[in-house]
Amino acid sequence: MDQRLLRPGFDRLDEGEKRGLMEDVAARTGMAFQRLETFFHWGWGVTTGVFEKDGAQFVFVPGDTVTIGWERFAEGMDEDTKADIGENLKGYAYEGSVEDYLHEVMAPPQEVTVGPMLVERAMGEIGWEPVAADDPRFTAQPDWVEEFQKCTQSDLARMNLVGSVRFDRVGEGWQIYLYHDVTHSQLLDLLRAGGYSLPTAAEWAYLCGGGQRWVYPWGDSFDYTMKLYYFGKMIGETEEAEPYTMELPNGFGLYIAYDPYKQEVTEDGLLCGGDGGCSLCGGSDPALGFLPCSPHYQPEEMESEEIDIDFHFCRRIVRLTERGD
Repeated sequence: MDQRLLRPGFDRLDEGEKRGLMEDVAARTGMAFQRLETFFHWGWGVTTGVFEKDGAQFVFVPGDTVTIGWERFAEGMDEDTKADIGENLKGYAYEGSVEDYLHEVMAPPQEVTVGPMLVERAMGEIGWEPVAADDPRFTAQPDWVEEFQKCTQSDLARMNLVGSVRFDRVGEGWQIYLYHDVTHSQLLDLLRAGGYSLPTAAEWAYLCGGGQRWVYPWGDSFDYTMKLYYFGKMIGETEEAEPYTMELPNGFGLYIAYDPYKQEVTEDGLLCGGDGGCSLCGGSDPALGFLPCSPHYQPEEMESEEIDIDFHFCRRIVRLTERGD
């Protein structure tokens, strides 16, 4: 194993050495190396390589041995967060303490060794194929064409004809997507054909949290000053254009675990990064509703091989070594 590809060795490299290493990685993988960039969020970060392939951005994530899962507070949860979670749990008739609940829903701690990899910065949709308006598969369906024409003359941002086709407004124009059923096995086969994989649940936890031991990605207590999906900003004023705090790139430069409705499919058939919105739909406040975005939350097993394209997403990776090397 090249020690420069592991986090302790990589962190010791100067920018010139990192650039040379990233150029070697690009030549090895067929990706285009774009630049070195420093990412820092929630108290940790790295200066790493940004790459491009197939119209998507990837970052180099060095390998490391870290502990994932939850056993105890790293710094302690404040009383406001405990009180909010406790009130929500009472509504579910849960009789245990907040700590009892965390032990139930968080994964048990384990030490894992994660190899170096290139990781897609943003999670991608599954089962939706972008096509042109003159694609014969689209034009052969008069009902779709009629609905598309209605949509373009409306104020809608999106129209979804469930199980068939979708229209998204993009700037001043429109993008048409055709729907395809996809199983987990088919998804893995499609990715392998393109030279990609999915992270395992353990790898995903490392990519999300970087080995930090807090309950949430930023600490053991909830931060009510953040701008959040479905809530906006609970404390303080905010401009409409202000970015959603959890959607900002993390310390590895990844846009990850920012919306509990969106679950990422892993190589081992588990779902990470959310609970499909179950907690929020049940009326939970952010402290409990965003808990499934924790890197240490217990991954959910897929109910079947079928991908739910409304809630399931994927993040492509390229491993630079075999796991365990």
